[in-house]
Amino acid sequence: MEMLLNIFQDGFFAAIAAIGFASISNPPKSAYLYCAFIAAVGHSMRYILMNNPFFDTHIIVASTIAAFVIGLLAVWVSPKAKCPAETCLFPALLPMIPGMYAYRTVGALILCLNHTAEEAFSHYFYLLNFNGFTCVFIIMGMVIGATIPIFIFKKTSFQATR
Repeated sequence: MEMLLNIFQDGFFAAIAAIGFASISNPPKSAYLYCAFIAAVGHSMRYILMNNPFFDTHIIVASTIAAFVIGLLAVWVSPKAKCPAETCLFPALLPMIPGMYAYRTVGALILCLNHTAEEAFSHYFYLLNFNGFTCVFIIMGMVIGATIPIFIFKKTSFQATR
């Protein structure tokens, strides 16, 4: 029961963040609910893939799969929302940006530059590489996962722009 509550909570907060990110780009009012729905489904999908013992997926793979689902949903709802798929896609992806990994990368860089002892420097350099590579590969996976459905369903995804 607690896992189900965590899934809904994760999706709810992702939906709120997606509405905030969508408001920046000034989409049609009908697109806000679609952005929220897509973000909630995608973020919940990533949460399930990472935290369910049955799947136990790494964050890079889980983010790529969730971004693919977000891309599919964005292409599917774009004709209904009467806007391009990217209008719903980008705000739904933004809550999945790996902010903690980016923050830890910058923190490790600063600590790496402040320590001259080889052992401390090596430790912080390791943290810099681990967090930096994880952050980069999560973002790359999200980009690849989200754009594949747009290229697969090219006719549907560009239908709203005509």
